[in-house]
Formats: sequence, structure tokens, C-alpha cells
Amino acid sequence: MAAVDDLQFEEFGDVATSLAANPNATTISIEDPDETPKHLPGPPRGSGREEDDELLGNDDSDKTELLAGQKKSSPFWTFEYYQTFFDVDTYQVFDRIKGSLLPIPGKNFVRLYIRSNPDLYGPFWICATLVFAIAISGNLSNFLIHLGEKTYHYVPEFRKVSIAATIIYAYAWLVPLALWGFLMWRNSKVMNIVSYSFLEIVCVYGYSLFIYIPTAILWIIPQKAVRWILVTIALGISGSVLAMTFWPAVREDNRRIALATIVTIVLLHMLLSVGCLAYFFDAPELDHLPTTTATPNQTVAAAKSS
Repeated sequence: MAAVDDLQFEEFGDVATSLAANPNATTISIEDPDETPKHLPGPPRGSGREEDDELLGNDDSDKTELLAGQKKSSPFWTFEYYQTFFDVDTYQVFDRIKGSLLPIPGKNFVRLYIRSNPDLYGPFWICATLVFAIAISGNLSNFLIHLGEKTYHYVPEFRKVSIAATIIYAYAWLVPLALWGFLMWRNSKVMNIVSYSFLEIVCVYGYSLFIYIPTAILWIIPQKAVRWILVTIALGISGSVLAMTFWPAVREDNRRIALATIVTIVLLHMLLSVGCLAYFFDAPELDHLPTTTATPNQTVAAAKSS
């Protein structure tokens, strides 16, 4: 009977009366039903949210890796494949331009600036700007040289734009292609050679040409001595970037082959700069010379004298 009495329901009337009868009873406020009694152990607040955040964070990282894998695996005939080559912000481009203007001895330009995210955005627009800078500056230079001559009739040479574009873009693509193929061939012979991708080599060559943009503008000055000083400075800066970048890739090779490779890289770079200066700025202009035509009387006189 005692057990049956324990199972009987007990009606509670007034809460105040119940508390007076049993002051040690535990109560839960109805206004805050989620409140946990202080004397009962429970999970700390926010633990569930932290676990959810962790799960969400893992999901986000998984999605990032998945998207990165999809970006890398895009076929080459799709727009997404080429879009990755232009995925660079302004600060990265400015940082790489600054690195090409201030080469640091012992620092590899590829490892320091390019390898994290090689791009074609900077090289493409640097080459395009250089093409117009050389063509426009070459026309202005010829105009200033013959300024004041009555017999000179200025005619802008628009063909210089196409010629400059052919020279610059052929150099910025064909020379890196040949260098990449050579390094791949030497890498198969000597296993310790540092390997660069074709995109990294194109990126290095593109940014190394930036110094020639202000140089081409200053070539307008009609003084050969000033022009050759400027081309020497530009060649020294950009050539040192190329030499310090590709020397670690060939220094483990045969000593003669390594030196010949670096010398060839610098000579081709010198040929580009000196060739542009000689063709677009120092080329003799003969169209300002007056054309003389012999009159019939002069022809008869010349015939009699002979």
C-alpha cells in the first residue's frame, strides 16, 4: 500500500502555498522556459553553435577545394579555362611591377611574386601599352627632329603600330616558348634543374618589359646620347631580372651550358631594346628631302655639255 500511495497524483494549488510548505523545492520560470537550473549540470551555452560553425566551416573548405578542382580541370576550349589566367587583383599586379623595377640580388622573381598565382593580365596589357608607347613616341620623335624645316612634310606612320605589335608580342611569346622547351629538355637530362611552367616564364618576360614603357616615352628627347643612356639603364634593370630568375634553373647544369643560356637570354633582350631604338627612333627619314625634277632646258644643256 505504501508503494501505491507514492504513485498517487498530488494537486498543487497556489504556488506561494507550495513554496511555503517546501522552501527547498526547485522551480523553473515559465517566462524563460529555456533556462537551466543552476544546480543541474548542463551543456554550456554556445557549444552547439560552435559545433555547427565547425561543421559549416568544414563544408565551406570542402566547397572551396571542390571549386578549385573544377577550375583546374576545365578543358582548354572553355572560357573558364582562360579566365583563370586573368584572376589577379590590382595590388598583385602593382607588386609584380615594382618587383620588376627593383630586382633584389639573391631573390627569385618567380618564387617571390609569380608562383602563387601566375597571370597573363599584366603581361598582356604591358605589351599592349609598350606597343603604343613605341609607335607614338617614334612618330613624335621624327616630328620633333625635323621641326622648323620648311621642306619637311610630316606624315604619321601608322604602320609602326603593327610592326611594334608584331615585334613585342612575338618576343613575349616565342622566346619564352623556346626557353621553356629548352629547360624541359635539360630537365630530362639533369634531374636537379629547377622547372618553370610556360605560364610562369611568359609572366616573367611580360613584367620585365614594363621598364621600357617610360623609357620609350623618354626616347622622344632628340639626343642620341640621352637615348643610349636610357636604353642602357632599362636593359640593365630588365636583364638583371631575367638573369637572376633563370640562373637558379640552369646553375645545376653543365657550367658552359648554364652560362651560354643566360648569355643568350640577355643578348636576345638586348637585341629587342637596341633594335626598337634603332628602327623606331634613329632610322633616317628621307621623305623630307625635296625632290628635284630636271626641266627640258636643263636636259638640253646637259646634252650639249656632254
